[in-house]
Amino acid sequence: MVDWVRLRLDVDGVDDVAFEPYLERAHEAGIGLTTMAELGGDTEDHRRALYELNRTCSADIPERGEFFAYEEFVARRFDSPGFHPGGVVLAVHDGVWVGMSATSLHPAEGYAFSEMTGVLAPYRGKGLSLALKLLAIRFVRSSGYGLLRTFHHPLNASAIAMNRRLGFTDDPA
Repeated sequence: MVDWVRLRLDVDGVDDVAFEPYLERAHEAGIGLTTMAELGGDTEDHRRALYELNRTCSADIPERGEFFAYEEFVARRFDSPGFHPGGVVLAVHDGVWVGMSATSLHPAEGYAFSEMTGVLAPYRGKGLSLALKLLAIRFVRSSGYGLLRTFHHPLNASAIAMNRRLGFTDDPA
């Protein structure tokens, strides 16, 4: 049994200015940062592209196991009441989706949830995860939520460190 690292963030406490250089660095590298909503919304092509990107990035999560079949992914992500195309932040290079941060909204529980943040291996080490997550935090804030939650496998040290750098703390819930 895995003892997941559960984290929470007060999105109003994030110093956006401190992380602006990551947005600039992506731009300087020719990587666009956008959302599924800005690219035309929830289409079948976008669903398939997000599935492939999420599947590829998830392969590096410790003990992840086999990724969902496409139909299950659609049911879990897109058919969920918390899904919003504006909550899918994308890094795009030469028309190819190379990074993502997907966030769902949970009004009944009063929080947003960071589903997955990942970057394809050739694009790692450039601060894209931080840039994507900053834009996801802005989405959460603009949607009227003050709390963002997530969890990670304890061996996923880089993801945990990135979240802690943004101000995530342990979540006892």
